[in-house]
Amino acid sequence: MSIEFKHVPHPHIALRKKSGPPKTTDEHVGFNGKIALVLTTVVGTMWCAYAFGLLALVALPSATGSPLLLIQWVSQTFIQLVMLSVIMVGQNILSRASDKRADMTYQDADATFHESEQIQAHLLEQDAAINTLLDKILKLETALQAKK
Repeated sequence: MSIEFKHVPHPHIALRKKSGPPKTTDEHVGFNGKIALVLTTVVGTMWCAYAFGLLALVALPSATGSPLLLIQWVSQTFIQLVMLSVIMVGQNILSRASDKRADMTYQDADATFHESEQIQAHLLEQDAAINTLLDKILKLETALQAKK
């Protein structure tokens, strides 16, 4: 009697080690995507938000004639121009944080896989020791049976 077990790693482990953690910068984009990324990078800065704010302020004097014009200026000009860039800056920060979390999760998973491999090696050693003990017990049982 012996214990026989062969650990077969999941094929995803090898693929995961090759690919690494997913990053937003790894995404494949075509020509239109590249243009969109450049525009997003430029518009998604606080400097662009400041420039849009100044541009919106140019139209402020013409909006002070009535409360309706002022409300329209705030909602249609200032908020849309300035908040567009501010929101994009926030999204860029969130994207970087997401990439960091993905990298940390990848590193945690890699450490977990390493620990799992160590456990498998330890179990193989235990199986060998148990098999040795089982062989000795079987020999002792055989010897005892022969004496009877």
